[in-house]
Amino acid sequence: MNIQECDILNSIISFTYTNQRKLAETSGHSLGVVNRSIKNLLQERYINEEIQPTKKALDMIHASAPKNAIILAAGFGMRMVPINTEVPKGLLEVHGEPLIERLIKQLHEVNIHNIYVVVGFMKEQYEYLIDEYNVELVVNSEYASKNNLHSLKLASDYLSNSYIVPCDIWCDQNPFSKHELYSWYMVSDLIDNDSSVRINRKMELTTISPSSGGNSMIGISYLLKDEASIVQKRLQELDKDSRYDGSFWEETLYDHDKMIVMAREVLSSNIVEINTFEQLRELDSNSNHLQSDVLQIAADALHTEPEQIINITVLKKGMTNRSFLFECGGSRHIMRIPGEGTDQLINRREEAQVYHVIQDKKLCDDIEYINPENGYKITKFFNHARVCNPNDQNDVQKCMNRLRQFHEMHLSVDHDFDIFGQINFYENLWNGKPSIYRDYQKTKDNVLSLKSYIDAHIAEKVLTHIDAVPDNFLFVTDDQGQEDIRLIDWEYAGMQDPHVDIAMFAIYSLYNKEQIDELIGMYFTEGCNKETRIKIYCYIAAGGLLWSNWCEYKRNLGVDFGEYSLRQYRYAKDYYKIFMEETNEGR
Repeated sequence: MNIQECDILNSIISFTYTNQRKLAETSGHSLGVVNRSIKNLLQERYINEEIQPTKKALDMIHASAPKNAIILAAGFGMRMVPINTEVPKGLLEVHGEPLIERLIKQLHEVNIHNIYVVVGFMKEQYEYLIDEYNVELVVNSEYASKNNLHSLKLASDYLSNSYIVPCDIWCDQNPFSKHELYSWYMVSDLIDNDSSVRINRKMELTTISPSSGGNSMIGISYLLKDEASIVQKRLQELDKDSRYDGSFWEETLYDHDKMIVMAREVLSSNIVEINTFEQLRELDSNSNHLQSDVLQIAADALHTEPEQIINITVLKKGMTNRSFLFECGGSRHIMRIPGEGTDQLINRREEAQVYHVIQDKKLCDDIEYINPENGYKITKFFNHARVCNPNDQNDVQKCMNRLRQFHEMHLSVDHDFDIFGQINFYENLWNGKPSIYRDYQKTKDNVLSLKSYIDAHIAEKVLTHIDAVPDNFLFVTDDQGQEDIRLIDWEYAGMQDPHVDIAMFAIYSLYNKEQIDELIGMYFTEGCNKETRIKIYCYIAAGGLLWSNWCEYKRNLGVDFGEYSLRQYRYAKDYYKIFMEETNEGR
């Protein structure tokens, strides 16, 4: 039985048969296909002369009937800024109804009541679904570092005659059925350059080259037992491989040049994937979630109305914050929203004081609004800008020149940045949990022992950026082609030895010792004495442990920085050894 015959048989079972033309309407196939399919179904004894299903058909229908559904709702929904700071994407309201509730109700309409919801980000907000709809929650604690392939793996024991459903889908018509005769993956008639599949004449989903345009991938799927078993096995295999941490579960469906399931095509007007604020606004301009507190703050700061804030797009998520770009009044702006746990890491009043000191010095981005209470910040967007390339010596030399110019302004604020104090501070945020490193205490003791050498060789303290890493050096070109360099993200800035900034640039860039020595030479164009060079090595060791402890804190919150975290810990150990060698204390 081919896919068209399955569709015709399903229509015969689901609707009262009247004539072939009606079957064409309900099945979505042409009258010619309907006639051929009926002929074949009669020959194979799936229907009788009265066009009614036989016992053979009913047995097959029963064996392939949907048993359950798995709804994937663990992710951040990063592109939904600024709404994702207030509500998880599955609870976005369209026409007064949360997306996930509509999906659950549609599943109930076709007698699917065994529903498993995989949650992670803001998981507590989904708890009410247990009592309201008798669903079961499956918790993905690694939602911040892994994509929905991992989410589905956690629920893979339930896969068998199952619907797999993303939580950010709004379906005008019910996409589910009481009867399913084959495994399928849903795509729409919309051509999407981000799609990796296209429907062929056999209703198969064949892979295509990147950006060549395929059928928009909706994400809803139905898996019969056999295909579910294949997916289960692949989920187990791929989930063990860190290369697939960022992968979607659809990766398990590919077999060479096509998917192992058939296509289920729908009209793009009937199903909408809501990935952005703009898409929600287009679908339901009256949605309660368009009344975002964040947008109201931005509107008030720019003396406008929230409706005037348009073309909202997410920017790359930083280590500490998330930001979004928007247009208002014919110009573009960036709004920063502090990330998870940031309130414990950053003193926003101190940050605001730093911006007050530097705002007229052309050192930083152009601040339009900053709230010293919650850390929300709005800046003007530079149309022609790029960050420093740490592997481009010309870029790095310019950054070091700019950094030294800043240090030689001898600016001051009334707070310090205590590296060794911050090492202990971040450790205390672990709430008694031991370090993930077995030799942590020894490493820490070694690093702390460097403080006496550092203190003995500090010439002066000035306002220091602390987070002077390549990504925070912005090369800005004006309309006349003149280049300027701005330093952004002054969250950690305070009074400190300015040479700390050299160390921070180095360890973020993951430089080796040769590169670090070259960097020091770029800053000290007149030459650097041995004592100062060794002091910078000490800062590299201390900075490495500092950011390693910071990474451990963020890891406990579900945010993993992978190689960066490991390399910072290595800096702490390796540059303590270098200090011992350079000072002959290791003999």
